[in-house]
Amino acid sequence: MSSQPKIWLSLAQMGGQEQKFIQEAFDTNWVVPLGPNVDGFERDLQGYLGEDKHIVALSSGTAALHLALIQMGVGEGDEVICQSFTFSASANPIRYVGAIPIFVDSEPDTWNMSPKFLEEAIRDRIAQTGRAPKVMIPVHLYGMPAKMDEIMAIANRYGIAVLEDAAEALGSIYKGQFCGTFGEFACLSFNGNKIITTSGGGALVCSRADDAVVTKFLATQARDNAPHYQHSHIGYNYRLSNICAGIGRGQMLVLDQHIAARRSINHKYKEMLKDCPGISFLENPGPAFESNMWLTCIIIDPHKAGFSREDLRLKMEAANIETRPLWKPMHLQPIFHEYPFYGDGTAETLFNNGLCLPSHPALTQQDLERVVGIIDLSRLAQ
Repeated sequence: MSSQPKIWLSLAQMGGQEQKFIQEAFDTNWVVPLGPNVDGFERDLQGYLGEDKHIVALSSGTAALHLALIQMGVGEGDEVICQSFTFSASANPIRYVGAIPIFVDSEPDTWNMSPKFLEEAIRDRIAQTGRAPKVMIPVHLYGMPAKMDEIMAIANRYGIAVLEDAAEALGSIYKGQFCGTFGEFACLSFNGNKIITTSGGGALVCSRADDAVVTKFLATQARDNAPHYQHSHIGYNYRLSNICAGIGRGQMLVLDQHIAARRSINHKYKEMLKDCPGISFLENPGPAFESNMWLTCIIIDPHKAGFSREDLRLKMEAANIETRPLWKPMHLQPIFHEYPFYGDGTAETLFNNGLCLPSHPALTQQDLERVVGIIDLSRLAQ
């Protein structure tokens, strides 16, 4: 292992105002779940995404997906279409409610849900079961917007509700509209490695005010309006703490700076590696796409590059540089292998050949040169 300092994949970066909001919570003794910072954080997100949206801050993006599926009426035996090429948190809540995941492959340009295989999956499920899946979950992977106009058109054609997984895509834009504002519901994540963080946490973006009210009710153990503790519905302990929300309020003040920094890092990598054969990037396919570039991701063609994804990952690890393979598709995961999949192997190819490079805003030019230097050494060593 190298003695050089560790270069991390995606570190949280503070903006300077987080401590002020946290201190206010301590000074006023709001150190319990809920409170002024939670309310303020929700208003900040609403102001950013659009006043026609209603935001509920929660303990995680997974919690947001779970509560959305409940409110969308998904239950035992229902089918939910899910992008296969994603993190397991996109699919796990489908099983929480007893539903059946139907996995759909990606397309090569955005790496997101393929409209072609989406429609193929819907038609086949109708043919096999006599009904369409109840919900679909497209994911804006690594911050890259999915082709939401095509996906929404298909959803409308078959009467299927859309739940966006925008956990990695806060600030990303598709055709002038923020990711997370297309579907009936959308989830956001503020995990420690995301564009902004609340240490851990997430949010549900609701299209209707009534849905936000129900979300808050379910997320606070579904306590009825009574002087004693009375419960007529199953509830969950899913609300964000006032302390964590204080971090989020400070992070919102620098969100645009964080996005600009990650886009700049992506641009620098592309410039530094433009003459390296066999290396390609996940890029905006056209002017309609404005990714936040949460992570810079590369695909390695081993025949042209002279080394494989795994060769490079191991050399990065030996140099004390954190990288990560792209997501292993859900239909290849042991826990999900029995469920239907529709596609042509695009996600599997991406997984086998793709690598996420260090991408956080605190990276220096020297850090980038260290990363690129390992790629150059791997190529020259062949």
